[in-house]
Formats: sequence, C-alpha cells, structure tokens
Amino acid sequence: MKYPDSGGRIDFRLNALCVLLLIWVSQIVPAMAKAKEVKPPNIVFIMVDDMGYADLGCYGGKAIATPHLDRMAKEGMRFTQAYSGCVVCAPARSTLMTGFHMGHTSVRLNTGGVPLLDKDVTVAEVLKKAGYVTGGFGKWGLGDIGTSGAAEKQGFDEFYGYYHQIHAHEYYPKYLIDGGKKVMLPAKPNDRASYTHYLIVDRMKKFIRKHRDRPFFCYAPWTPPHGKYQIPTSDPAWKIYKDKKWPRNAKVAAAMDSMVDRHVGEVLALLQELKIDDRTIVFFCSDNGAAERFDGALNSSGFLRGRKRSVYEGGIRVPMIVRWPGAVKAGITSNLQWYFPDVLPTLAELGGARQHVPEGIDGLSIVPTLIGEKNAGQRQQVHEALYWEWHLYNWRKRELQQNGLMQGMRMGNWKLVRHRQNQPWELYDLSKDIAEKDNIADQHAAVVKKMLAWISANRKEPRPQAEPKHAKGRKFN
Repeated sequence: MKYPDSGGRIDFRLNALCVLLLIWVSQIVPAMAKAKEVKPPNIVFIMVDDMGYADLGCYGGKAIATPHLDRMAKEGMRFTQAYSGCVVCAPARSTLMTGFHMGHTSVRLNTGGVPLLDKDVTVAEVLKKAGYVTGGFGKWGLGDIGTSGAAEKQGFDEFYGYYHQIHAHEYYPKYLIDGGKKVMLPAKPNDRASYTHYLIVDRMKKFIRKHRDRPFFCYAPWTPPHGKYQIPTSDPAWKIYKDKKWPRNAKVAAAMDSMVDRHVGEVLALLQELKIDDRTIVFFCSDNGAAERFDGALNSSGFLRGRKRSVYEGGIRVPMIVRWPGAVKAGITSNLQWYFPDVLPTLAELGGARQHVPEGIDGLSIVPTLIGEKNAGQRQQVHEALYWEWHLYNWRKRELQQNGLMQGMRMGNWKLVRHRQNQPWELYDLSKDIAEKDNIADQHAAVVKKMLAWISANRKEPRPQAEPKHAKGRKFN
C-alpha cells in the first residue's frame, strides 16, 4: 500500500520490519524456549567443623592426605581470602543462614541453643520459594527441638543430625534428630550402626538420589573434626595415622579430615553416577579456624596467627572451594575477599531467587566471580569492610562475661582487632604482615578512627540471647 508523497518508502520500511520479525521468530524465540527448559543448578554446600586453613593439601598442608578435595580445587575455584562469619560455630551459622554479619545477625552467642526467630529468613526459605527441595545433614546449632529456630521451622523440608551444638560434641550419642523428632540409636554403640558421621553422610546421599530430577539445596554442616576426637578404629583414614609420632588428638583430627575428604569424593562420584554433575554446584568450607593448631604435627593454621575463638586470621580465614563443571572454570585461584553473609545472596542468584532475598542484608553475591563473567571485576560488588564479633559467656552466672566482647574487621588490607573491651585496638597491614605480628595502630591513628567509625555505623546491640529451658541436668533437650 502507498500513501501520498511516500515515494514507496513506507513499503520498504514495512518489508524490512517483516524481515527482522521473521529473523527474531526463527532465532530468538527458540532460544528463549530452550532457556525456559534449563533448570537452576542443584546446590550442595558442605561445611565441616573446625578444619584449619592449612589442613588441606591444596592450601599448603603437608601432614594430611586430602586427594579428593585437592582434585576438587583443580576442577573448580579455590579462594584464598574467604572467611567465616564468626570465630565459633553457632554465630557463624547464623551469618551464613541469614546474610547478616555479626553486627546484625540474630544469633550471636555460642551457648548452643539460642534460636533463630520466626521473622528471620534463611537461605533455605529463600530457595524454597524458588521451587527448591531443601535438606540439611549434620549440625544445625540455631535452635533446639520446639523452638522457633528448629530447622523444620526455618525452611528445611528435612533435617537429620544434631540441633543443639553441645549435643554435637558426641559421635556416639543416644539419639539424633530427624524432622524435629528424636531417633534413638543402638544402645550398644558400634562403628557402622551408630557413628553419627557415617549415618549423616548416608542420609545425605539418599536425599540426593531421591531428588535427582528436581532442583535441590543440600546443606551439609558435617561435624568432623569438631568436638570429641572420635573415629572408628576400623575407618581406613585412622589406619593412615595411627602409628604417627604425634599426640593422639592430632592423629584423630588428621584421620577425621581424611575421612571427610573420602566422603566428599563419594558425593562427587554420586553426582557423576546420577548424571547431574554438570548441573550441580558444590561448595566446601570450614565453619571457622582450627580448634587446635597442632603445631609441629599438623600445623593446621599454617602461617596464620591464632585459631578458633580468635579474630586473628587463623580463627576466621577458612578454606573455600567451589566446583561446577562447565560453569566455574577449572584450576582458578581467586583472592576475592568474601565471607559467610555472602552465601545467601550468592545461592539466591544461582537459584533464580533474588526477588526473595530480604532487604537490607549485609551479604553480596559473588556469582560474577564464580562464573567468570566478562567484566566480572566491574559487576562484582566488593565489601567496604568485613566485620566479626563474639561475646564470651559466663556459664556459672549465666550472663555475658564482663569485657568479653571481641571484635575484628578488615577494610582493604587493613585489619583491626581487639579481643577484650578493656584491651587496646591492634592494627595490621595484611599486605605486608599476613601473620599479624607487627601492631602499627599507634602509627595510623586516622585509619583506626575511620574503621571504628564504620563499626559504630554498621553494628547494633544484639537482641536478648537466651538459652531455652532444658531438662534438669542437661544443656540440651
């Protein structure tokens, strides 16, 4: 059709538009349809308890055999500046689950049973809203049976293991928790039937098999090498170390780490067997630094100062490995500074659940770094500062220990530390002093002032941190 004075130009534009429309239909629409068929990845997050930064071979460890985790690092991404959210178990888990750092997160004591609140939103709840089935296997530590923090009230379809973390000190307890109920274990303990780590890993594998055909979030806060140093004498890992001329606890801790390594290998093999390896992202880390350094034997903290319960690097810097064939490039080492509050937004972005992330969290997604996007350095948000704190508790008086608040923060390469409120602040330049030997606070008063101002602006006093009532004579239900 021609209109007056068009000179045929309208015809030409209409024809060109039709051609472009045909190209769009033939190419873009099929691509969109294919994209809709792509499922979000399965997520396996394995977090062991009290493994030191230098325990793994891929982090420079020489004493402990960890071939499967070393291979996982070669097949994925290894982070050298990843941190826990706290220096001890329960608060670290609270930062991981809620996306808030220790100046804001809900659970800040480590008494074992302080519960998350109903209003707290966890990683599991966020992913569940995006269609994930959610399972947890190991030590929860964020609320005992019957409290608002129990795992089944915080987004988990199933949770098998321990609720109260003092209960998790034992590897041969009377019972475990299954879906919020006690399941009794054999009265006469034996290795296969009642060593809890075996039972927990077996249950985790069943969960993965059962849900292979739908997106799942498998949270595995495994207990070794935490608590009592116990391992079956029949375990292959014990046989590696039993004749070493080390203290017995060092030998058991090494065996537990190698046992964990073996079980990680079994999980990776299961993903390959089920043909879901390439659509499953696997994280591996520790919940804080080593409980014992075992210097002269394991050297679990390596060149870092301190250990668990310390805001020096040895207490908070942790191994972190991420593997996802075809998506996370193999053999990559990243020096990105990130920590547990970043887990929630990262998993939410991976799972297509960003719209369900609570407003105002402290965490940042590290997906641009993980998947190696072009210009990832430009899209990857980085923290102005990382923050940690923990308050010691007086069990006899059932109250916070006087002057017992320890605090630490990192701003770029500056590290600010104070282990008691009545002690002076210490300042270190980690770019020159990774071992935190040279306190230079008196030389950089302006830096200290700036960092303290950040803490003042980014921290709130905790809500009341009360343990629930327990049965007489017990610290857990």
